[in-house]
Amino acid sequence: MNAFLARVWIALIGTTSDWTQASRTRLGNVLGDLLWWVVASRRRITLTNLGACFPHMADGERRRIARQCFRNIARSVLDHSVLWKAGRARLEEYIRVDGIEHAQSTENRPLIVIAPHFTGLDAGGIRLSAALKVISVYSKQTNRAWDEWLLEIRARFDPILVARQGADMRGVIRTVKEGSPLYYLPDMDLGATNSIFVPFFGVPAATIPMVSRIARMTAAKVAMAVTEMTPDGYVLHIEPPWTDFPGDSVEEDTARMNRELERWVLKMPEQYLWTHKRFKTRPPGEPGIY
Repeated sequence: MNAFLARVWIALIGTTSDWTQASRTRLGNVLGDLLWWVVASRRRITLTNLGACFPHMADGERRRIARQCFRNIARSVLDHSVLWKAGRARLEEYIRVDGIEHAQSTENRPLIVIAPHFTGLDAGGIRLSAALKVISVYSKQTNRAWDEWLLEIRARFDPILVARQGADMRGVIRTVKEGSPLYYLPDMDLGATNSIFVPFFGVPAATIPMVSRIARMTAAKVAMAVTEMTPDGYVLHIEPPWTDFPGDSVEEDTARMNRELERWVLKMPEQYLWTHKRFKTRPPGEPGIY
């Protein structure tokens, strides 16, 4: 998609900000079904991921989860119109928070907030930044217009946003030490460099062990934060900080992180972002799965 088409799509998405949630959801279902049939490459990736993570699940159930995932992604894109245009009061009603006290407590500083790739990821990040001064590391989009739009939305309440490409991690660590919670997205395959292989649903997954390393450098506590898509909006669930973390090794810490993620995936598998190549990088000698 070129920049012009992206701007057209952004303008069209913006027109849905005052729709009811039911209307955006219905349109999201239609668009999601369309994408399911049109974007065959992402459909294959999604089904491959589900097959690897849930080999004993019936094919029909994996397919049902995959199709609903596409619908949820489409709905989340439309819901960005609300994240873009709604005032603070409406956003606070639209995105409820369960456990905000865990992020607000001064006893839980420094703090790393782990935010896995569920479809409500941006909603949770914006809601947290409306309540606290947070820092977040994000990945730039290849489409410049789309990237600028998402950055405008994410920056609404003045968080500290650091692009992952060329990020000054020393600056990030310094900011965490000074007390700003780090809203960190830990579950992308960023290649073999600086990654370690730890299980994700029993499959070796290249995982950046930065949560453990930053926690060790800053003495930060670590809390899981997952944003759930609901029929009328979103709920950001912030759990109490983990005990006994960091543990004996960076490898065990990173494996624990994936186990905590698995727990949430099992609660709402249709809302996890199965469309990305989580297992793109394979251990030496193992064949690719895509």
